[in-house]
Amino acid sequence: MSVIKEFKAFAMKGNVVDMAVGIIIGVAFGKIVSSLVADVIMPAVGILAGGVNFTKLSVSVPSLIDGNPDVLLNYGNFIQVTFDFFIVAFVIFMLIKLINSTKKKQEEAPAAPPAPSKEEVLLTEIRDLLKK
Repeated sequence: MSVIKEFKAFAMKGNVVDMAVGIIIGVAFGKIVSSLVADVIMPAVGILAGGVNFTKLSVSVPSLIDGNPDVLLNYGNFIQVTFDFFIVAFVIFMLIKLINSTKKKQEEAPAAPPAPSKEEVLLTEIRDLLKK
């Protein structure tokens, strides 16, 4: 089998395609949540904290070598990314919890009894005829 045919067989497996779709949706979802945090939540937190813009928080550390510029540590951006992470992790946790509870309800639902076989149907008809 050629390498191209092997790759095609691998790439078209259901699990690989499902995983690819999940990754694409996850990346898009991550962008939405990052925008929510950066554009809605953090400005509100900044207002509550006295008008602080977290992305611009930084500290300048003097260089130890003469002639080199000071080093700028952008810790505000780190705070922003940390908030992004915790919110994304919490939302994903809640989605997985919802999916698991839905699966559990489906498992708990009683399965429909199997359809009777031809013999059982025939015996039932005979029984009903004998009762008459």
